[in-house]
Amino acid sequence: MPIIRSPQSPEHQSSDPDALALGALGWVLTDDSRAERLLSLTGLTPDILRERLTDRTVLAAVLDFLANHEPDLLLAADALEVEPQALLSAREHLTR
Repeated sequence: MPIIRSPQSPEHQSSDPDALALGALGWVLTDDSRAERLLSLTGLTPDILRERLTDRTVLAAVLDFLANHEPDLLLAADALEVEPQALLSAREHLTR
C-alpha cells in the first residue's frame, strides 16, 4: 500500500522553499517579542506581511532574520522538524 504524505509533512516543507519560509514565518509570529524583533530588524510591517505574504522577497527576509540569529534558526528548525541547513537553503533559493 502506498504511503500518502500530507502536503504539510516535514518532507514536503523542506523541499518547497516557499512553504518552508511560510512555516518559519508562522513560527516567528507565535512569540510576540520575536515577532516585534522581526518587524524591527527587517522593516516589514503587519500590512506588508498581509499584502505580500507570498512575495519571495518577503519570505527571504524572514529566513534572513532567522539566519542572522542562530538560536532562533535552531529553534525554528526544530519546531518545523527540518535541519537548520534546510532553512538556509530555502533562503538561498528564494534570493535567486
